[in-house]
Amino acid sequence: MIEVILITVSVLGTIGLIAALVLFITAKFFTVKEDPRIAQVNELLPGANCGGCGFPGCSGMAVACVKAADEGSLGDLKCPAGGNECMQKIAALLGVEAKEQATRVAVVRCNGTCENRPHVIKYDGAMNCRIAHSTCQGETLCQYGCLGCGDCVNACSFGAIKINNETGLPEVDYDKCGGCGSCAKSCPRNIIEIRLVDKDKTGMVVECVNNDKGAAAKKACSSACIGCSKCVQVCGSDAITVENNLAYIDAEKCTLCRACEEACPSASIRMIGQPRKTIIKKNNVAPAKKAENDTNTAKEVKTTNIRPYPSPIKISFDAPLLPSQQYMLAGVIDLTPLAQSTVSDNQSQSKAHNYDAPLLPSQQILLGK
Repeated sequence: MIEVILITVSVLGTIGLIAALVLFITAKFFTVKEDPRIAQVNELLPGANCGGCGFPGCSGMAVACVKAADEGSLGDLKCPAGGNECMQKIAALLGVEAKEQATRVAVVRCNGTCENRPHVIKYDGAMNCRIAHSTCQGETLCQYGCLGCGDCVNACSFGAIKINNETGLPEVDYDKCGGCGSCAKSCPRNIIEIRLVDKDKTGMVVECVNNDKGAAAKKACSSACIGCSKCVQVCGSDAITVENNLAYIDAEKCTLCRACEEACPSASIRMIGQPRKTIIKKNNVAPAKKAENDTNTAKEVKTTNIRPYPSPIKISFDAPLLPSQQYMLAGVIDLTPLAQSTVSDNQSQSKAHNYDAPLLPSQQILLGK
């Protein structure tokens, strides 16, 4: 019995020793030596793995930087999240020069606040922008505007964007935003744009993506771009174009004069990173009516900011209504003659009711049966 146990232990020990030697030799033979600079560059990167650099993560960016440094330059490689400071540190570590990258930030191109774009329905589905976009138009009449479900908030790895509960729109913290583009990729309506800005992170933008014509766009949102081209007329640098009833500002040509912001009748143009300008429209009031206008000032203040409810939706039928449907849609009518009609006389009943089909029990109850 003891001999059997000793033989078993010896055999298993020999097999384990041989397997360990094979694994050791294999590991030494097939080992892949990694450049130690890759780990050093990876430590300088933010580690957010946002993909804004064009690589799957920060480790892929580190490998690309080392390969580019071996060729003598970092080229067009950039880390949007880390910015120029991060790239300068990497360039110093690798002994090469890095190009100065333009500053870009995320911009929400929608000003459809609760005041400018009133809600007409209540969305009771999953709080996900892609689901809401694929199943319904949203809670407002605008089919282009922000849905407010917060997919962009969940996509941001730096906490640079959040939903304002008063306006219902996402707001970007430009001190934290690096322009990685994660929020823009998560938006199903392409409302968020990664735009070029100056060093102070300011720039002009049209806060609207509605391509409808002026009247339809204005009905959906009071701050919608109506494609009137007034901004194009006042722009001195040819930075604004109007296409498909929507104005767009070329950030590379814009001189930040803010003339377009003052000329916009819908207040859909603003300078990001700066307070919105208050546009005061001058009205020519006759002196004789000045006193009357002063007495009505309080009433005007109360009513100017009130947006009327949208007109009721008109229902049109593509086919003539059946008699039973006409009874159902008739509203409050006198149904006594129908309820007191005799059942014995089938011919008179047919003439009195003229039903095209037997009524359902619920319809009979509504008709007083």
